Amino acid sequence: MKKSKPTHVSGQPSGLGRRELLRAALFTGGGLALRALATGLPATFLRDPSRASAQDLACAIAAKEKLQYLIMSTSAAGDPMNCNVPGTYEVPAIIHPLQPEMAATAVQLGSQSFMAAKPWAAVEAGGALSSAVLARTCFFHHSTRTTVHGDQPKVMKLLGSTRSGEMIVSAYAKHLAGCFGTVQPEPIALGARGNAGELVSFAGRALPSISPSQLKQLLTGSRTDPLVKLRSMRDSALDQLNELAKQDASGVQREFLDALALSQRQVRKLAEQLATTLNAITGDDIKGQALAAAALIAANVTPVVTVHVPFGGDNHTDQDLQNETDQHITGVQGIQAVMDALAMLGLTDKVTFATMNVFGRNLNAVAKVEGRTGRDHFGNHSVMIMIGKNISPCVVGGVAPSGKNNAFGAGDIDSKSGAVQPGGDIPSAQTQLAAARTLGGALGIADSTLAADLSADAGGKVVPSALI
Repeated sequence: MKKSKPTHVSGQPSGLGRRELLRAALFTGGGLALRALATGLPATFLRDPSRASAQDLACAIAAKEKLQYLIMSTSAAGDPMNCNVPGTYEVPAIIHPLQPEMAATAVQLGSQSFMAAKPWAAVEAGGALSSAVLARTCFFHHSTRTTVHGDQPKVMKLLGSTRSGEMIVSAYAKHLAGCFGTVQPEPIALGARGNAGELVSFAGRALPSISPSQLKQLLTGSRTDPLVKLRSMRDSALDQLNELAKQDASGVQREFLDALALSQRQVRKLAEQLATTLNAITGDDIKGQALAAAALIAANVTPVVTVHVPFGGDNHTDQDLQNETDQHITGVQGIQAVMDALAMLGLTDKVTFATMNVFGRNLNAVAKVEGRTGRDHFGNHSVMIMIGKNISPCVVGGVAPSGKNNAFGAGDIDSKSGAVQPGGDIPSAQTQLAAARTLGGALGIADSTLAADLSADAGGKVVPSALI
């Protein structure tokens, strides 16, 4: 769109063209995020419609079907989540808790059945996950090659394999934000809770965290709540945009408005759903984080949100592996809570969930583990859980002899089949890279695009069998 020039009298603006007046009314006052929420239109477009190219608009339309937002659970605690998932029960030497709540149970992943601790099974089998969630869940066995809590930021940077020290979540966000048109490209950390190791950086800048309680306070609390104003904000904004479109918008811009703009009915429903979601936040636990993450994505604030789902923590001393047991149960329930929160806001097919922990825990070959009195740090085995529309239900990789005393860790992987295979074309040392590249594919980011964010010798490969 061409901009009209203001006229001046005695050096002062004497008036503005109608388009400038409309723009001023539309883009000043009120939060950009709320305007995006009220209209369904990307914030990048709302900032300045005149700058949106046909390519930008087409990309935003395509993003609805082709791209995924990401919620990632991160942990600097080095939880023992890796010890009881599908893919760890094939070797009798691997140690699991003996509590009945953790009994080995069949977990159906597509056409295949794997044994795992009971919480990972479907609800109807006594577990905590819905069959619908399991139908799009993959367990990717890998190694982070570190045993230091403080290395969580390094693990998020794939231990030096990202360019310019960028965290992989921020690389994902950078590639997703443009087409989604989010209010900001930077990820938001909901679960850090003062833990510096789980804060997120973007382009070299450390980002602050926000708690679910803080987000709730921002958007709820009185009859003048922003959510109450959404419908009137929607009508005002779209009236102004349509007026601009009549004057000089391209056909693509009109198509864009028709494709993405929300109806009054949709805005009313979204406002009600968001109010219900936010009012359900009662604390900063995983349930609160799940609800807040879903709300942030529904409002198109950011393409990536990090949370923290506890899974046993730093359990050096854990008699009978009781804490591991307790937090496995609540941890899997927490993952289901994330998926439930997404379903509440109609985001089930738009968001992928994943995990990235600093390291896993010993599977066997350590006296305390054999005696079930705790587990130590273990850099040779971890697991990334991926859940989403583009994920094929599966187990990628698995365990193999690793180190001394017949200790087991993450094995090499055959990239074509995803099976653990000695001498496979994804060596154990590159399995985290492979998991990160595969997750990028699940988000709709071409591997050739993501490769530009990795060092030339990074290694790792996409495992196509993990993707639909």
